[in-house]
Amino acid sequence: MLGGRRSAGAFWSDAKIEQRHGRTPIFVDDHGASAFDESRLDGAGYRLCLGSQAYISPATEDARASVTDLVARKAFIVPPGQFAFLLTEEVVRVPHDAIAFISLRSKTAKFRGLVNVSGFHADPGYNGKLIFSVFNAGPGDVHLARGEDLFMIMFADLDQTSGRPRKDKGYMHIGSELIYPIAGRIQSLAGLKASIDDVEDRVEDRLRKLERDVALARWAAALGLGALVTLLTKAFSGG
Repeated sequence: MLGGRRSAGAFWSDAKIEQRHGRTPIFVDDHGASAFDESRLDGAGYRLCLGSQAYISPATEDARASVTDLVARKAFIVPPGQFAFLLTEEVVRVPHDAIAFISLRSKTAKFRGLVNVSGFHADPGYNGKLIFSVFNAGPGDVHLARGEDLFMIMFADLDQTSGRPRKDKGYMHIGSELIYPIAGRIQSLAGLKASIDDVEDRVEDRLRKLERDVALARWAAALGLGALVTLLTKAFSGG
């Protein structure tokens, strides 16, 4: 250390995460009690769980979606091509002399097709739950459940304590201001294919009806022409 500064960018080891949490709690529950679990230490990071709320954008035109309160271990799905907001179980308190980096875990999230499209860090001084914005880029439904280890958080030292730490209160729930921009149906490739298939079915139905109408018109015309020929024949034959 030189002139009161420290080495910047040094990532914390699992031992340092545990040490710093013991000094000033970093992971707490909704009531401020420690939520640290040593078994969640993972190399140079800490695994965070999916918490009490989720929001999934509607996959069909007639569907309506809202924030869902999750029950422990009860599964829900993120359809292909749809977005979701996922709330962590833990409240995270980032120290003023560190910055946190956040990501989805490969084994439980990325390999299923989920992509993190939200921010990738939490500022010094952040105090709240983390909300991950994810997109299902895979070909099928992604099944998730409350309590799964979906997220990873890592910490790195700043060269000095931040003079402008995050002071506003962090998230404790998924608010309407977040879900409004994606509240409508988001067209995925699967959704577009379904729409195209629906249009093709309607066009085929109309073509079949048109063919029936044309056949009926031809039959009526032939019948009328036959009757006319019969009448003319009788008239000219004096019958």
